[in-house]
Amino acid sequence: MERRLILMVGIVICLGASIGCQAPAALSETEQTAIRQADQNWAKLMNARDFKGVAALYAEDAIVLPPNEPAVEGRAAIQTWLEALPPISNVQLQTLEIAGRGDLAYSRGTYSETITPTGAVPVEDRGKWLTIYSKQADGSWRIVRDVFNFDLPLRTSEKPPEPAQK
Repeated sequence: MERRLILMVGIVICLGASIGCQAPAALSETEQTAIRQADQNWAKLMNARDFKGVAALYAEDAIVLPPNEPAVEGRAAIQTWLEALPPISNVQLQTLEIAGRGDLAYSRGTYSETITPTGAVPVEDRGKWLTIYSKQADGSWRIVRDVFNFDLPLRTSEKPPEPAQK
């Protein structure tokens, strides 16, 4: 009787440990579609210059990691940062990859856009991005980390140095 009890307790412990150690399930097709739609909604709102709407796609404690400048932390700061950007149009995203487990996912892709700095010729920009999403209690996905960088070389406004006179 005592052996059976020890054996049963051992089996219960092993079952509990194996269930507790299982990884969360991969993203469903529905979740992948929701993230792909969130990516496209971001581009649509950027093209409409609806920065409040873009900021609403981010979690309250989200962080954007833009190139050549400090991190932007928090939804309100992200909205302020977006509003300070030069005019951007024709934003197009191509989502190349979506993956994740449980309540955490990422999307990766490429983008193109037109940037029109004040008093300057429009610049056709392209680059890549990686966005991390967190599933919220209401089932929606919000951006928690966002990073992008340019494929084009960084332009400088400085003139090249004049050659030395002999």
